Amino acid sequence: MIDLHYWTTPNGHKITIFLEEASVPYRLIPVNISTGDQFKPDFLRIAPNNRIPAIVDTEPADGGTPISLFESGAILQYLAEKTGKFLPADLRGRFEVMQWLFWQMGGLGPMAGQNHHFVQYAPERIPYAMERYVKETNRLYGVLNKRLADRAFVAGDYSIADMASYPWIVLHERQQQNLDDFPHLKRWFETIAMRPAVERAYERARELNEQPVVTLESAAILFGQTAGAVQ
Repeated sequence: MIDLHYWTTPNGHKITIFLEEASVPYRLIPVNISTGDQFKPDFLRIAPNNRIPAIVDTEPADGGTPISLFESGAILQYLAEKTGKFLPADLRGRFEVMQWLFWQMGGLGPMAGQNHHFVQYAPERIPYAMERYVKETNRLYGVLNKRLADRAFVAGDYSIADMASYPWIVLHERQQQNLDDFPHLKRWFETIAMRPAVERAYERARELNEQPVVTLESAAILFGQTAGAVQ
């Protein structure tokens, strides 16, 4: 059984998509990041960076004590290796997937996240920051669009590389991106959106948090953290 400590963010969706795709039994444990659940001691013990998602595998493959993991990319790799699904076993195929997983973790996710912050949530409009992150998001969409010009999925067959990137593209309108400008990316996006497991994953999210709203109070929790939050 996988205990998934989760909230309804792109990084959270990555893991529910995998678990639904692979038919892995899991228990969803809500961590409401807008009210500060991510700073509770029990959560910090498994997620020292106070970010979702995190998992506890109560039945690891080595038969030992439960394994806890944080960081969505590491979780995807762990689950893929545990199940033998969505990550090729051969050397070349495996690292084809892994490089695009790291591309999302180091590029698309952080840059789109800063886009969200300065365009949607920042208390003051900073034109330079807004333009910087909207343009960088656009560049990354272009990289993905080019990659998908001659293939159905990011790294060959459908894999954790696709699961990692897809939830960030769901928010393209908030990121001020027009999918019509990226036809290969749009085709890929629409293909994944129609997968039954992906639909189930997003239904779980809607059951938990139908309309996420950032208030003044939650913004202080989400965006005002210092080292004191994890001590």
